[in-house]
Amino acid sequence: MTLDDDLTARPPSDSPSELSDPPSDPPSGAGSGTLPSPWRSHRFRMLFVARSSSLLADGMLMVSLTAAVLRTGYGESGVGYALAAWMAPIVLLVLFGGVLADRFTPQLMMVGADAVRMLAMLALALLLATTDVSLWQIMALMALSGAATAMFQPGLAGLVPRVAEDVQRANALLRISEAVCTLLGPGLAGLVVGYWNVAGSFTVIAAAFALSALGLLPLRNLGADKGAEEPAAPIWQRLAVGWREFSSRPWLWGVIAVWSVYGLLVFGPSVPLGAVALTDQHGSSGYGWIASADGAGTIVGGLLGMRVRPARPLVAGACAMLFFSLNPLAPALHWSFALTAATGLVAGCGFAFWGVMWSTSVQTHVPLNVLSRVSAYDVAGSIMVIPVGRALSGPVAAAFGIDRVLLFAALVGLLLLGLMIALPAVRGLGRTPVATAD
Repeated sequence: MTLDDDLTARPPSDSPSELSDPPSDPPSGAGSGTLPSPWRSHRFRMLFVARSSSLLADGMLMVSLTAAVLRTGYGESGVGYALAAWMAPIVLLVLFGGVLADRFTPQLMMVGADAVRMLAMLALALLLATTDVSLWQIMALMALSGAATAMFQPGLAGLVPRVAEDVQRANALLRISEAVCTLLGPGLAGLVVGYWNVAGSFTVIAAAFALSALGLLPLRNLGADKGAEEPAAPIWQRLAVGWREFSSRPWLWGVIAVWSVYGLLVFGPSVPLGAVALTDQHGSSGYGWIASADGAGTIVGGLLGMRVRPARPLVAGACAMLFFSLNPLAPALHWSFALTAATGLVAGCGFAFWGVMWSTSVQTHVPLNVLSRVSAYDVAGSIMVIPVGRALSGPVAAAFGIDRVLLFAALVGLLLLGLMIALPAVRGLGRTPVATAD
């Protein structure tokens, strides 16, 4: 889930003077026929390269970290501790990341975050190559990387409407990039670990973060108008402003409230239990192909997001997201390999289309000067309970059986999305903001 605000009416330009000037006027919300492709904007192309590099690094990180912890003798529990050390700072600090991105501009915070992540990965590579690394050292560096990620993530939403006029198409392209990097990242990490070493994989990850920072460096002077808020306002006051902007929009907090429960009861158990069930039913290679089909569906969903422009984007996105319930349903009902792969394709498509609709809706209905803070509340509300759902999935499956838990997740997912669609504020949200005195 992501967020953003009003687009610019100025056509993008590749000239240096235009590159340094922030967009001024909000867009009219015209259709794709009157908005230039994001690829025409040099600024968007730089953001696309930076985001793709960062996503590739993220995709490599899980495989590389697992290999590093296991090869240093700390076992599966060590992997869990290292992942927790990376995830905890993201959850705890993401709100402050949104405040700082609005205060100092998203570009500055994201470049700084990439620099910190690059140094953390280089330090880990050096330790792995030269010493007997301790688990606490791995955890400390992963925690530093997680804190930097918390500073990076909220600013992304604030940059998209500053560098592309067609916000929906820009989000779709970024979603396609995410899908491709998610597919390529683990495989690339496996190749580097297998044909080089674990330290080499973290060196490649550091290089990807460095490339991300280089891509973001030219995106200067894209800060939003500070409005009536004092530039030197205390961080807690800025946090409160962000909460006020978030809570004043029923469609926004309504979706996040539903999404939090969805994360606990659907995303939480579906991923780990689905992986176990699909591996048991179709083997490791079969599960790999099914996961690839899901990734291919994500690419298709991003392509649809570039073309389909519904009048009620959240309703259309939620309807597409209904297909995600096929992911836990297929292993719960022991469907054939071919049918399961097909459902993975459809589910991935629905998930990606929802992501494009959600990001575009937030990015065109939230003011730029508070967008990063609102995005931080979005991220926090979306991811905070997923680890709880994953932690509980094992004991619950042991008590009731994997099939029943997955079937429950599929049915609850349909009910929750039905509830989301039933919310008047969600149903009433159109493509462009309603002109008010806001």
